[in-house]
Amino acid sequence: MASRSRRNYRWSPQPLTPLMEGPDFGMEDHEGSKKESSWEVIREWFKIQRTVPVGNNFSSSMSLYGPNMSPAKMPDLKLLLGVLGCPLAPIPISNNPIFSLHIRDIPLETSTAYYIIQQYLAATGCSKQQSCAKNMYASGMVKLIRCETEISTGKNVRTMGSRSGENGCFVLWRMSPEMWSLELSVGGNKVVAGSDGKIVWRHTPWLGTHAAKGPQRPLRRIIQGLHPKSTAALFAKAQCLGEKRIGDDDCFVLKVAADRAAVMERNEGPAEVIRHVLYGYFSQRSGLLIYMEDSHLTRVHSLENDTVYWETTIGSSIGDYRDVDGVMIAHQGRTVATVFRFGETSMEHTRTRMEELWRIHDVVFNVPGLSGDSFIPPADIFDTPQTASP
Repeated sequence: MASRSRRNYRWSPQPLTPLMEGPDFGMEDHEGSKKESSWEVIREWFKIQRTVPVGNNFSSSMSLYGPNMSPAKMPDLKLLLGVLGCPLAPIPISNNPIFSLHIRDIPLETSTAYYIIQQYLAATGCSKQQSCAKNMYASGMVKLIRCETEISTGKNVRTMGSRSGENGCFVLWRMSPEMWSLELSVGGNKVVAGSDGKIVWRHTPWLGTHAAKGPQRPLRRIIQGLHPKSTAALFAKAQCLGEKRIGDDDCFVLKVAADRAAVMERNEGPAEVIRHVLYGYFSQRSGLLIYMEDSHLTRVHSLENDTVYWETTIGSSIGDYRDVDGVMIAHQGRTVATVFRFGETSMEHTRTRMEELWRIHDVVFNVPGLSGDSFIPPADIFDTPQTASP
């Protein structure tokens, strides 16, 4: 029988995750009309911020999607769900570890990282398991918070925003590193994403269904403490960069990055992905993953020959590890994301900071009846073009 995790929680903010990391640029559908995409959501949101009069910080406490909803709140929630809802890791999970090679053929940074990952597997209890769980289910609560936006014209800086947020919940199913399904509901809107092992897709009320471009990558939520073996597989070919202190813990820092060919597959129209890097911070004291950070940079060439860069940085604190069927699972976290827009030569820039708090209510391994049929993508995914996902 699958066991359930305990329900007495000590609520203190700690991690979560990324998806959109830039804007879109006037994609056309077959009829020639403009088709909004994930990039377009971010770009339009930043346009709205520039038109807001000084002193208006949208601090209304009304619901984002109530009958008296402020028009400015809809773009806010789109941005929050786009960046923090269901982002993907920068690289696929490795199915062919390189550690069957002789130690002399492995760079020191990589062999050191391998040792750290073995300590992580031991700390989470995965090394003791005789067999792997066939699948897993997790459910929990989230709170998305838009903190502040900084708009600089080069001569002066304007800061606006509030700590108002929206509560929500999510359900996650996983059967293999390549097969997963997520439903996230916040502020009356639901984001659904998944993978059948071949196609990674997402559906939002404002974009409909679309597939992600590039190599198949895992959901970031899964690797931030929910499934230690997936985390270990993702960092299988990592480099150890050294040590760094996070809070009260001295940590080993591991780095994985998408190679040039992989990021080029994610290019779309005038948008060019420059890099996508992920850092994992593993506590020297406990051996557990306690912090994770993404950095994603995209360059956009506009019709006016101006070049604009969009950089999204997402840092997730991970904690409250609890035993579930002999495996230590992170049950709480906090993510801080920053979307930074800047030009190649202009001094102007816009920076928006947002947060997500999450906690896990239930974790169950080996759910009876879960099969590959549970992860079949929507039929309309084959009628829509692929779009770039962070």
